[in-house]
Amino acid sequence: MRVLVVEDDQEMAQAVAVGLRRAQLAVDVAFDGESGLERALLSDYDVIVLDRDLPGMHGDEICSELIASGCRSRVLMLTAAASAEDLVDGLNLGADDYLAKPFDFPVLIARIGALARRAHPAVPPVVHHGDLVVDTARRKAARAGRPLELAPKEFGVLELLLSAKGRAVSAEELLERVWDEAADPFTSAVKITISRLRAKLGDPPVIETVAKRGYRI
Repeated sequence: MRVLVVEDDQEMAQAVAVGLRRAQLAVDVAFDGESGLERALLSDYDVIVLDRDLPGMHGDEICSELIASGCRSRVLMLTAAASAEDLVDGLNLGADDYLAKPFDFPVLIARIGALARRAHPAVPPVVHHGDLVVDTARRKAARAGRPLELAPKEFGVLELLLSAKGRAVSAEELLERVWDEAADPFTSAVKITISRLRAKLGDPPVIETVAKRGYRI
């Protein structure tokens, strides 16, 4: 799952980013509205955590621009204001959810997870594929009753392949959706992660390589 955090308070933005990465999410950060909008339109984010009260380009304007552009990312708007009128205004602009500051971090994680499941082809909270069980909400997986110790990127790759429902997913799409913007487009990280994931999943093999197209469950 890939998330963009747009927040002008750099200390808060970095704290949110660190927390989300600990929750096994790929996170990019923008500290102003203009760069946030640019990144949101350039990359395919599952969820955009958008501060409403941004200087320069207001969060309301960014939200409207995203809707007008046909952006598929879900928008979670953050604000210091918590009145019912503010909530209605934010949702009417096209935001998918609304969270008042200060907030409990587990609530933020849960809201992001719920929105992400609506951003792309839906993955149920618990997915069964043969003897493989993947709990996307708790970020846990097991096979034949054996818990799998998956690294964040391994879990992200497995989750994305499951959401594709048999479609081959290219290495480029995996890199775009599971890694953040710091990833080198020429890296072998996807190939290495797939190899490690296959080893942890064990036999019979779950992930198939499709020549010139990528990988699929």
